[in-house]
Amino acid sequence: MTTIGFHASHEQVHPRDLLRAVRRAEEAGFGAAMCSDHVAPWSERQGQSGFAWSWLGAALATTEMRFGVVNAPGQRYHPAVVAQAIGTLGAMFPGRFWAALGSGENMNEHITGERWPPKDVRDARLEECVDVIRRLLDGHEVSHDGLVTVDRARLWTRPETPPPLIGPAVTAATARRLAGWADGIVTINQDRASLVELLEGYREAGGTGPAVLQVHLSWHRDRATAERIAMDQWRTNVFDPPVCWDLETPEHFDVAAGHVRLEDVHEAVVIADSTEEHVERLGELIDLGFDEVYLHHVGVEQDDFIDTFGAHVLPQLTSPETVGDRP
Repeated sequence: MTTIGFHASHEQVHPRDLLRAVRRAEEAGFGAAMCSDHVAPWSERQGQSGFAWSWLGAALATTEMRFGVVNAPGQRYHPAVVAQAIGTLGAMFPGRFWAALGSGENMNEHITGERWPPKDVRDARLEECVDVIRRLLDGHEVSHDGLVTVDRARLWTRPETPPPLIGPAVTAATARRLAGWADGIVTINQDRASLVELLEGYREAGGTGPAVLQVHLSWHRDRATAERIAMDQWRTNVFDPPVCWDLETPEHFDVAAGHVRLEDVHEAVVIADSTEEHVERLGELIDLGFDEVYLHHVGVEQDDFIDTFGAHVLPQLTSPETVGDRP
């Protein structure tokens, strides 16, 4: 049965309110949660960006849910620091934490003052970081001299079983490349053909881990309001790579989004005023073969979404009877 999780958006919600929201999500029936690890929001209108690792400790300690985080080691974070963070959460909360490791976005990584490398260099750096992190989590002392440098690093506190290291991908090419090292794959909602190609690429390249999907959606009882929320909060998130990788600041994203149309936002966000429509569209995504689906309501206010989806959407997506009825 597919796990339906809650996406905690640090870029939009104050961490105090987000902690309250994830507790509410657990009470409403969401089975897991995930978040991204950014230093800046995607838009100045979003206006937040709490430190994910601090928040994750509090969230894991005050719920019983499993949590994941999307992190970019190699520039803003030294891989040994990431390994220590993963290891400590894994030791404190066995079996309840995973980390997705990606090549990052310039908006978050430029703060170090280092040059933002080309994508092929970032991919190679990521693979070095993953190797370092795995070896540290396995208990080795690690030295490494390459695109990242490590000198006699060791983790003194480790979990008995290292948490899964998941690979983020939005294209089939990336999915095939990460299949060699990742314990699973995570992606975002896009058109059906692209998702099918991505999943097939991962499996054909030998990927055997779980497939995780993050779905951006906007729900309100009034459709025009749902569209307004999506347009206001998420129009800066419709850009394909390399634009979304290479812009430097939230201001740049806001300027770039100046000519984004509502129909463009509809392609990136599932927008509907009907819970039945959300059930139908989410069911179509689940049926592609995803093991975990994390719902991200792109509005700042989360309570009504959590309560309504907990009562009217989650039961239809997770009940064996209703799953069998889906076309």
